[in-house]
Amino acid sequence: MIRDFHAHIYFDPEEVEQARALGAAARAQFGVPEGHYHLRPIGPHPRGSCQLTVPADRFGEVAQWLTLNRGPLTIFAHANTGDDLADHTQHVIWFGPSETLNLSMFR
Repeated sequence: MIRDFHAHIYFDPEEVEQARALGAAARAQFGVPEGHYHLRPIGPHPRGSCQLTVPADRFGEVAQWLTLNRGPLTIFAHANTGDDLADHTQHVIWFGPSETLNLSMFR
């Protein structure tokens, strides 16, 4: 069962303001919570990121909006089922180029 989705906005230091604008627009449009803007890799994420938490029943419309509004930013989205390894390797969608995650914390 999918509890919700995380959509992680990835950015490099020079893109942080663009990422903040995208996150704020998603929050305003859909009411999704915006996490912290991590300026360097944290957890499995290979570069700066911010997490949007999207209810499962809203993911389709949020995904469509992100597709059209992400600009050059990459977004890594995954389901939250309680199986962290599968959620970060099998239950994923990339908006933009896929990147290599650090999965060591899940093994």
